[in-house]
Amino acid sequence: MPHSTLLKHPPADFIDGRWVDLDSAGGITSTNPAAPGEIIWQAQSKIEHVDQAVAAARSALPGWAALPASDRHESLRRYQQVVKANLERIAGLICDESGKTMAESTFEANALIGKVDITLDPSGALGRITDFEVPVSATRRGINRFKPHGVMAVVGPFNFPAHLPNGHFIPALAAGNTIVFKPSDKTPAVGQVLAEVWDEVGLPPGVFNLVQGAADVAARLVIHDDLDGILFTGSWGVGRRILEANLDRPGRIIALEMGGNNPAVVMDDAALRQAVIECTRAGFATTGQRCTCTRRVIVHEKVADRFRKAFVEVARSLTFGPGRTEPGVFMGPVINRQTVQAVLDFQSRLAKRGGTVLLESRRSELPGHFVSPGLVEVDGGNYRAGHTEHDCEVFGPIVQLSVCRDLSDAIAQANGTQYGLAAAIFTQRGEDAERFFGAVRAGCINWNTGTAGASSKLAFGGLGHSGNHRPAGAFSVDYCAYPVAAMVESSSDAAIPAGMQFDDAWIK
Repeated sequence: MPHSTLLKHPPADFIDGRWVDLDSAGGITSTNPAAPGEIIWQAQSKIEHVDQAVAAARSALPGWAALPASDRHESLRRYQQVVKANLERIAGLICDESGKTMAESTFEANALIGKVDITLDPSGALGRITDFEVPVSATRRGINRFKPHGVMAVVGPFNFPAHLPNGHFIPALAAGNTIVFKPSDKTPAVGQVLAEVWDEVGLPPGVFNLVQGAADVAARLVIHDDLDGILFTGSWGVGRRILEANLDRPGRIIALEMGGNNPAVVMDDAALRQAVIECTRAGFATTGQRCTCTRRVIVHEKVADRFRKAFVEVARSLTFGPGRTEPGVFMGPVINRQTVQAVLDFQSRLAKRGGTVLLESRRSELPGHFVSPGLVEVDGGNYRAGHTEHDCEVFGPIVQLSVCRDLSDAIAQANGTQYGLAAAIFTQRGEDAERFFGAVRAGCINWNTGTAGASSKLAFGGLGHSGNHRPAGAFSVDYCAYPVAAMVESSSDAAIPAGMQFDDAWIK
């Protein structure tokens, strides 16, 4: 059965604490994007495993939720140690299967460890779901406690195949939930290595479950009647289908982190060196396959010529190649050939609509799914007018540039999108940065740093087609537990309200 030697098990699902082998014929095949002939993982998924995994998670829930929180937290500390021991193979699988550079892959693997510290920080994330009391009267106290939602489906993406699902696992498990994890069908091996790590941690059977599959398995999972929540990272289109499938389940928690068409504004007083470097980095980091990548640069007309020239030169200088290249490269391949074509097609559409190709994105002659960075100058009026044909997320190394007259024009262009994930402004004027912050509709708004790159100690999420007000990052605990209010009376001398009569003889 074809699979990476970095995996301990042949392709399998992990259900109720047991590895359940999958057939090798047909089904899902993941290959190395830098060497498409190299099979990383191949197997036929089994849709019936969804029901088995959800049933296992449901059965394990009462015992896991009833454990003292300190016991659950100790399991997460053990997870940190197991990740540390397996860091090299986790990073290797991320690199080989997603195409990321080894530097980015190692950074992502290390983020699994950091998420535990951030979640269990009593003065940070954990403090958001810590019980508290308030006085209500002389004899009555109010208690606010937190309970887990229950069985949570985690549906993961390919671009951060370990870090983003892990961002759901840790707070969900800390709060007492159980999990059914469905990785992206583009990165099943990374999904499996995460399950191998949890298996080594030794959670009670059924607390963490893995089911592999494509759209059919995901569709079965997100409509399952025995789920209590769906934690999803991916595209707007898939997130919309999840919402549609759950319209009759208003009590089910659904946390959606989706894409973005993220603007970066460069004002006339910006430190241009800083702005060029950061906009280029954020535009092409992870080969343009981050939801926070800068998709649009909006440059003040007074500095547009200088910025345009420098951006093209820096973007042209970016190195790309297989993720394991030594010395390291800036970009690896995109995930598949369809993504290469999507980048080239979008560039062509922009040109046909009047855009000027300043740096042509081209298919590389390297074996694999490589495409070079591209920059197209467009009319900012397309965004001021809300022309939706320009307002799309192309998950690859292609950036649009437009010119603005002033800050008002820049804000109008920045807001000319249905998305609302990330935005940035480069300026030395604090009043301009504050005005931008107040006016721009986005969940992450940066000042003098690029849109790509977030702190896990802060909230992370967006508005509109980017999210449904369920921010992840340090705030992910908020959708993993719900508050329950209780009032406790210490006196047995209940007051008799007006209009009521009571005679003690009646209870003798």
